[in-house]
Amino acid sequence: MIIRLCNRFMFLVLAFALPMSTQADTASHREAVEKLFKLTQMEQRVNESVENVLLIQLQQNPGLEQHRQILSDFLQAHIGWKSMKEQIAVMYIEAFTEQELDEINAFYITPTGQKVITDVPKLVQQRNQLAMQRMQENIGELQKQLAEQEGK
Repeated sequence: MIIRLCNRFMFLVLAFALPMSTQADTASHREAVEKLFKLTQMEQRVNESVENVLLIQLQQNPGLEQHRQILSDFLQAHIGWKSMKEQIAVMYIEAFTEQELDEINAFYITPTGQKVITDVPKLVQQRNQLAMQRMQENIGELQKQLAEQEGK
């Protein structure tokens, strides 16, 4: 009888202790994600992307300029940092273990990691510009191939 009570007591202790342990792990995992967001300037990057979407929409549809603020508010409400932060955090928590996040953060906190954060977006932009330039320079080749195929 005493053994059964002890076993039940141990079961209850474990049953209550495990969720607390998991919650602590979840909190520290979340902290690692928050640290990554700060180190990588995630909020700024997301909001810059929203601003770029707005500018592209206004360039493609100049008539929207009179509704700029409404469009900006709409985009912020649906794809801005404040509206997406929680879901993005969950994505990172599911994609990376806490240890992986700690390792990623250890890199991004270094001067080289910070350089990656600032320079890689510039390099991507340069690469995209180079690709567009090369497409423009060689569009005649594509037009020639298409014309030849239509002539067959």
